[in-house]
Amino acid sequence: MLIHQLKDRIPDFASDVRINLTSMLADETLPPKSKYGVLLAAAIATRNPKVIAAMESAAAAVMTPAALETAKSAASVMAMTNVYYRFVHLVSNPEYRKMPTRLRMNVIDNPGVDKADFALWSLAVSAINGCGACIDAHEKALQEAWLDSSEIQTAVRFAAIVQSVAIAIEAAGHDTGQTV
Repeated sequence: MLIHQLKDRIPDFASDVRINLTSMLADETLPPKSKYGVLLAAAIATRNPKVIAAMESAAAAVMTPAALETAKSAASVMAMTNVYYRFVHLVSNPEYRKMPTRLRMNVIDNPGVDKADFALWSLAVSAINGCGACIDAHEKALQEAWLDSSEIQTAVRFAAIVQSVAIAIEAAGHDTGQTV
């Protein structure tokens, strides 16, 4: 599926989402590899197969196969770490903060792409998954990599738009009783 086909599936009740998707695609705040890595990782975090297929198709036009796999790795490892660190952050018992995570996450230190890109993709997924500890860690790493606040904000804005596209398409399917 292509992004324009995805856009055509967004129902009229979500016209703002359609407009945001269109403006996001034209936005050049981030370099193409960074941008499409964000879009793919965020799409995977939505768990919507149509959104994933559209974003992966678009990303494949500007990213190497290895970079595509790394964006998928960012989504996968963040799915794990976001759950864990959100628990540690939210639980009242401070004992858990002292315990070793015992989760393998070597890809964070050696992602196979620029570490700033990986952190940007991880930030987008962490924003969707709502892990404040991971958001803070990735935002700090991006600041240390000299990304400016507008680039960081753009990645999170793109994640929000991708999430809203998935929700709008799912809601449309529930309105009609059909799978969209």
